[in-house]
Amino acid sequence: MTPLKTTLASALLAASVFVAAPVALAAPPVASPAVAALPDFADIVERTGPGVVNIRTTERVRQNAQGQGGVDDPEMQEFFRRFFGIPIPRQQQPGTPRGNGKQGGQGQQEEVPRGVGSGFIISADGFIMTNAHVVEGASEVYVTLTDKREFKAKIVGSDTRTDVAVLKIDGSNLPRLNMGDSDKIRVGEWVLAIGSPFGLENTVTAGIVSAKARDTGDYLPLIQTDVAVNPGNSGGPLINLKGEVIGINSQIYSRSGGFMGISFAVPIDEALRVADQLKASGRVTRGRIGVQIGEVTKDVAESLGLARAQGALVQRVEAGGPAEKAGLEAGDIILKYNGAAIERPSDLPRMVGSTKPGAKATVSIWRKGSARDVSVTVVELEADKPKQAEEKKAKPDNAPNSLGLVVSDLSDAQRKELKVDNGVLVEAVNGAAAAAGIRPGDVIQRLNEVDVKDAKQFAQLVSKLDAKKRAAVLVRRGDSSQFVPLRPNGGN
Repeated sequence: MTPLKTTLASALLAASVFVAAPVALAAPPVASPAVAALPDFADIVERTGPGVVNIRTTERVRQNAQGQGGVDDPEMQEFFRRFFGIPIPRQQQPGTPRGNGKQGGQGQQEEVPRGVGSGFIISADGFIMTNAHVVEGASEVYVTLTDKREFKAKIVGSDTRTDVAVLKIDGSNLPRLNMGDSDKIRVGEWVLAIGSPFGLENTVTAGIVSAKARDTGDYLPLIQTDVAVNPGNSGGPLINLKGEVIGINSQIYSRSGGFMGISFAVPIDEALRVADQLKASGRVTRGRIGVQIGEVTKDVAESLGLARAQGALVQRVEAGGPAEKAGLEAGDIILKYNGAAIERPSDLPRMVGSTKPGAKATVSIWRKGSARDVSVTVVELEADKPKQAEEKKAKPDNAPNSLGLVVSDLSDAQRKELKVDNGVLVEAVNGAAAAAGIRPGDVIQRLNEVDVKDAKQFAQLVSKLDAKKRAAVLVRRGDSSQFVPLRPNGGN
């Protein structure tokens, strides 16, 4: 037994030496460039985090005198919290004071939560940048810093076309963020987002720039990233590895309402230009020339003698507008604006929009086989009108129905914009609807099992509801729809 053990031991030792020798002689492994280049975001977050703020908004709603419209069912509380992302005020007993609202003829006004978002400080004296949709329709805006200080903010101005808003809080020596150059970003570079997704403050996510100049808006090309952005991240900064803000996180592409790997940010260069105008006058001034444009396809370019598909095809010229006065015609192809090439149709409104109204611009067009220059005097583009002010087939009655809703018919333009075939637009909320988190701009698509066609039909359906039972109201907001149980209160 002993010789066998000795032989085995010797063999194993020889084998181990034979195997180990090359490893001992081998050179130390060299880290690959990819591994060596992986960033450490900790220092960046430590420097920039204090300049990112949480934004919460409230709105005033009128409650009926009996205090109805609250939600006292814990399961319903959780349901509404999950769907709308905000806590819902609990129903109080009759006679119990309800906040500091003013008593009115039909009840009293109460300040209720509306939504949450993010923002970042751009100056030490308290100017803050965020998205316009974060503060749209808010009665009050509150800003919370990372050190838990809370300020009541003033909306200096907002611009829905670029989704940029500027707020102001009373403070000094605040931790501001440094601005970068969004024109210099490169596809593939690392970026991170800091914000309050689902109300979770100071959440950091990271990814890369997926694409530049995505055409998802009329007046600016957006930065596409794969950074995780969710509801509540809106308005927060997109930051590069230098700790500089290069964008404002604004939109996501989603079929479910949650993050699906594609998010968009407003380039900071454009956002700062908008912010300067908002700080100066509270509004943004843009130019227009009065043309409706379309794409120049490859086939059209070849048939018209153009070397390649480029420019903007003039489809319609506004009667009496600047373009008509300058001699532009339907069928013209706009190739340049003030010497800058129009590569795609979306380039033109951005260039014209950045031109000061009253200024003259040189438009290079292609017409009947030859190029020519035309001088156009740019006029001011009208400001966006609130959606509620758009033309409607039926004007709403100002009195809320028993569900606490004031609704109106959807115009064809609204149906197209909202991508819905049926429903009514919520104009105002009260009582149960307000407490449930429904707000102006939502679309009511169904009541129980019946599709809602128009305001008149909806009123008839509501009038037949049993006041002792909850009604299931299908509410659409953005790209998602959800049933919201509401109990009629017999009117206000």
